[in-house]
Amino acid sequence: MGPVQLFEVATIAARLVKVSDVATTTAHRRESAAANTVQPLSAGELFAWRSYVETTADLSSALEADLIPTGLTLGDYQVLVFLSEAEHHSMRMCDLAANLQLSPSGLTRRLDGLVRSGYVDRRPSSADRRVMLAILPEPGAAKLADAYPVHLASVRTHIIDRLEPADVESFGRIFATIQGGLRVGRNA
Repeated sequence: MGPVQLFEVATIAARLVKVSDVATTTAHRRESAAANTVQPLSAGELFAWRSYVETTADLSSALEADLIPTGLTLGDYQVLVFLSEAEHHSMRMCDLAANLQLSPSGLTRRLDGLVRSGYVDRRPSSADRRVMLAILPEPGAAKLADAYPVHLASVRTHIIDRLEPADVESFGRIFATIQGGLRVGRNA
């Protein structure tokens, strides 16, 4: 079964899970974790997990491949998006690294090519010279504007257009819930 078929099967399976079942299962998992026992995955849970794992690498590869003509990697695109959405199109390097889930040295390596290409500037903050800022200059904003339609088409082709509108809402809610739990876990 190919990655597209797995994703479609996972989508169909997700339609079969009722919200109340998810809430009950989540509460049960929390109780189990509190009791220090680990419950084996049910057939449906295993199916969901395996579908996710077997799809994410292929999906990332497809999104990355579609960006090749733009000269950006998916990581580069993400940097430009974060900077474009930031106030004054600039972010403290430590905040950008945290948003991208990169170490400071990982962010430096990620930005090096973007800086060489003129798509990102690095400079000390005028408010605090100890702080370095990553800034989106006009060439970076133009590069993002050029890459946006390509990335949008890729996201639509590989994800959004394969789902029913209700599935898109569920998809967003599911990943927001997972992300929220991960953030709570990191901050605990």
